[in-house]
Amino acid sequence: MNGVGDGLFESVPNFSEGRDDATMAAIAGAARGAHVLDVDADPDHNRAVISLAALGANLVDGLMGSVAAAVERIDIRTHRGLHPRVGAADVVPIVPLGATTLARCRELAHELGERIWNELRVPVYFYGEGQTLADIRAGRGHLDLGGSSLHPTAGAVCIGARHGLLAFNVILRGTELAGARALARSLRESAQGMRGVQALVFVLPGERLQLSMNLFRIDETPPAAVIAELERRGAVVETQHVVGLCPAAVAIPAASGRLLEARLAASAARAGAERCSERGGDEHEALAGRLRREADGLAAMGIEQDEFLAGAERAAALVPVLRAAGVLDAELEAMLRAAARGLRDAIESETRSAHAARLAALGRRLDSPKGD
Repeated sequence: MNGVGDGLFESVPNFSEGRDDATMAAIAGAARGAHVLDVDADPDHNRAVISLAALGANLVDGLMGSVAAAVERIDIRTHRGLHPRVGAADVVPIVPLGATTLARCRELAHELGERIWNELRVPVYFYGEGQTLADIRAGRGHLDLGGSSLHPTAGAVCIGARHGLLAFNVILRGTELAGARALARSLRESAQGMRGVQALVFVLPGERLQLSMNLFRIDETPPAAVIAELERRGAVVETQHVVGLCPAAVAIPAASGRLLEARLAASAARAGAERCSERGGDEHEALAGRLRREADGLAAMGIEQDEFLAGAERAAALVPVLRAAGVLDAELEAMLRAAARGLRDAIESETRSAHAARLAALGRRLDSPKGD
């Protein structure tokens, strides 16, 4: 895999289907080899975001499976939805997790693009490399693979490497459309608004106004800062929705049960349970049951500080458990360590002071090569 399989990656491909359950299930189910952390469907936009994680080689295989399923099942000519799109498998970002670098993500993006064109004959745009998604959607982009013609039913795929961002939508109440659009413009970084904010307004069924945002500098402008700014300007936020998964460090109430790190740990626990069941025997079957319960609990984790600390401890503790059971591999260990570190790093100073001994013990476990 040209050296790109040695890191842990996330991908959040956006598919142009958010209404047909069977199609979405087929696309997610085809991501064999990668870990499916979440499927978030939006029927108004007729779009689904699937969150995946894996080592490089496994991620490429998983994405190829999902893209192939989308190409087979989605006809972009008949697609109807509010969100702009250029293809059935519309946008495929590659995101670094843990110590993986953005340069590795770019290598993986190009490897994936080559396979999509060579095996599926769907042309590819590489965004973030001289052209933006906005350029491509506005017809100002250029195809990087596949000549000049789009696939007749699947359009094209936009692939890029980027750091983590948060897609975040709110419903505005009591705001006229013109005012909502003016508000969106004023929030954008490109208009000297808030750092790391992209914003559009969509009119949803029932005349609801949705302010749809990408927060691409979440360390500088987390969703809580955006909400505070909207309130400062007198906007009334009726509902909030995190699209996909949210890093624990910037979690808001709308992210409860939708934490990236918690889903990483849950997916690793669930994979461990499946491997235990495959091995068979009373001890492995009993452990499989405990791991499934642990996976369910981790996946539903809330956003309280004590939950972050306990979740980090639980993720770290799974490493030696899976190793002792003979079902741990490099990918599951990388997922659990990334989850534990992400949750630990989201713990605030007051909680750190109150639980210094537990954090010290957690640090020793994470620093240990065996996690003991």
